[in-house]
Amino acid sequence: MSSKHRHQPHNTQATPPELPVGIDPVCGMQVSIKSATRTEPYADQDWYFCSDKCRGRFNEDPYFYASGNVKKATSSAPKASQYTCPMHPEVISDSQVPCPICGMALEPISGVSDEPSHELVDFTRRLKISAMAAIPLIILTMGELVGLGVREWLGVKLAGYLEFVLATPVILWAAWPFYARGWSSVTNRALNMWTLITLGVAAAYSYSLVAVFMPQLFPQQYWMGDSVGTYFEAAVVIVTLVFLGQVLELRARERTGDAIKALLDLAPKTARRILPDGSEYDAPLANIIAGDQLRVRPGDSIPVDGKVVAGTSSVDESMLSGESLPVEKVPGDTLTGGTLNKNGALVMVAAKVGADTVLSQIVEMVSNAKRSRAPIQGMADQVAAIFVPVVILISMLAFVGWLVWGPQPSLIFAIASAVSVLIIACPCALGLATPISITTATGRGAQAGVLIKDAEALERMAEIDTLIVDKTGTLTEGKPVLTDTVVLAEDSEWEILFLVASLERASEHPLAEAIVNGAKAEGISMVSVDDFVATTGKGVAGRVKQRQVALGNSAMMRSLNLDIEAAEITADALRAAGKTAMFVAIDGVLSGIVAVADPIKKSSQGAISHLQSIGIRVIMATGDNQRTAQAVGAKLGIDEIRAGVLPEDKKDLVAELRAQGHKIAMAGDGVNDAPALAAADVGIAMGTGADVAVESAGITLLRGDLSGIIRARILARSTLINIKQNLFFAFAYNAIGIPIAAGLLYPLTGSLLSPMIAAVAMSLSSVAVIANALRLRNVDLG
Repeated sequence: MSSKHRHQPHNTQATPPELPVGIDPVCGMQVSIKSATRTEPYADQDWYFCSDKCRGRFNEDPYFYASGNVKKATSSAPKASQYTCPMHPEVISDSQVPCPICGMALEPISGVSDEPSHELVDFTRRLKISAMAAIPLIILTMGELVGLGVREWLGVKLAGYLEFVLATPVILWAAWPFYARGWSSVTNRALNMWTLITLGVAAAYSYSLVAVFMPQLFPQQYWMGDSVGTYFEAAVVIVTLVFLGQVLELRARERTGDAIKALLDLAPKTARRILPDGSEYDAPLANIIAGDQLRVRPGDSIPVDGKVVAGTSSVDESMLSGESLPVEKVPGDTLTGGTLNKNGALVMVAAKVGADTVLSQIVEMVSNAKRSRAPIQGMADQVAAIFVPVVILISMLAFVGWLVWGPQPSLIFAIASAVSVLIIACPCALGLATPISITTATGRGAQAGVLIKDAEALERMAEIDTLIVDKTGTLTEGKPVLTDTVVLAEDSEWEILFLVASLERASEHPLAEAIVNGAKAEGISMVSVDDFVATTGKGVAGRVKQRQVALGNSAMMRSLNLDIEAAEITADALRAAGKTAMFVAIDGVLSGIVAVADPIKKSSQGAISHLQSIGIRVIMATGDNQRTAQAVGAKLGIDEIRAGVLPEDKKDLVAELRAQGHKIAMAGDGVNDAPALAAADVGIAMGTGADVAVESAGITLLRGDLSGIIRARILARSTLINIKQNLFFAFAYNAIGIPIAAGLLYPLTGSLLSPMIAAVAMSLSSVAVIANALRLRNVDLG
């Protein structure tokens, strides 16, 4: 047996034979071929994987991984998530930790998170527990006022212990995030609402602990019958109402990432890759690299930025320009990821992928724009910044005053009075003053077709002095209609429209739909067309009732050897009025012109005039051409016109005006408006527009007309006044109790602050705040 043991070390030191090693093509790890999970052979080679997960990813797109393109795709992948504070954008962190300045939970810089807000989940749980404790505490302490003798039935001593048991979890656990924020406000020398709440709640709980467990320390003046009054109920109710306000705000803020998600949804999840051997398959979008050849079928979204190499089609590029008319695409033309292919099949070569695409840049612009807006300091914080030092000074003066001139035991009187000042100074309704007004205003706005998504937007709306508006879909209907049929030869207006509409019924172009609908409105019945031909970049042609009909631009007419020089004068006049003019040739003769236009909304003129009358400057920023923009701007009397602008240009315009000291609102309805909507002080989206625009804006006009901006401004000003009134009510009743708590009335009346006086003051302030906020339901918005 010993001999056997002597041989074992020798065996372990022997060099084992080398095992064949392979490289996992997905993650790049070295794996033992003997222990690896082997997939089916691909490209005359066996591939080995470290796990079933890598094997599954390989099987989704074997060409991509077998070609060694993983590193190329990784170089253009989005950056790792970083987090920032919504109130202090200068704070950047790689992890979702509390803000070191204010204590708020950091949010993703990208604006997108697959997980729910941890702070919202946590605060909702703490709110429920606080409310469960607050209800029995209110019954215990206030029950006598309504004839419920619960305290007498339990006995004073047992009731005090029960209050302690109910309040302790709320004060020591639920309210802990408030203490963290309060401490941050002190260490950063930025006193705010959290400072006041921390002082008040901590003082109330400490005072109450001594009152329950060491009541003998209190002079007779603090006794109420057989016990010293406590503030457990006041502290818990304060915490509960502050949590209620915080949850309302967090729920609204959680929706700010919806704009980014809507933008990301514009790109397809897969792209159809064409392999060198001519075969095709759907590959994950993340695996597409520059140089890949892709097929885009009719109705598909363009997957990435690139160039057309084969096929012709029309592409809806409203994401970039905001214009509803598609752009004709032929080999050599550029394509932008996220735009929509209409009626033709295209083959393209990928040029920019991942974070380099235009769509990704728009996503980044929206995300950056939301952070670039200076966060407004809540009015509650502004008031608290002044109120807190004053309260602390009064508390210190009360302590010194009682210690020097008070009766014996003067130290106890001094401590009790100083603490009482801190307790009564913390308004019960402070955390509710702003959220309750915003919530009520949101309901009133929805009734009037104004959807408020961002509380800050409502507050800022009252101060705007400049409005930037998009043209298509905002000032206009966003859908072309037939406006003119001009006769140039022998055929009548009715005959021209009949032939053209019959021809266009076979076309899928948006202008064709306008002409067909115009003919239907005139009661014209169309017939079928023979030999229909659509020529990209020119127009359409066909035979209707044995008559040869062609409809298109000047290039189309020249290809038919027709002289259009005289007709161009009429066409130019129509174009100067913001219309799209098309020539009509019938049986080889230039017979007429039809024109379509995007009509101005009926409400636009009145809304702009009203906004200008109250001192708001109106600027139109559109991706359309200068001639059309000038025509629309002249009709509406717009102050300034910017034409041919791209999404980044609109965002830059916002930055330019802000640098001049203006308060800007941006109204738009398209994907191209999203960066400017997010960057403006107030983003206003048309409810009839793109989801991305709606999600990027703080205010949505459900009816899609500018008159909603007037209603939103009236509501904003009313809400701002209401919030100020609420803050007055929140502080006023408690401020009245401060002199009593400090003991100023003691020499005259012998009165000191009692928990009953504090409870009444806090109840009155809460009732006054809620009742005042409910008045917003009756605001006349015109």
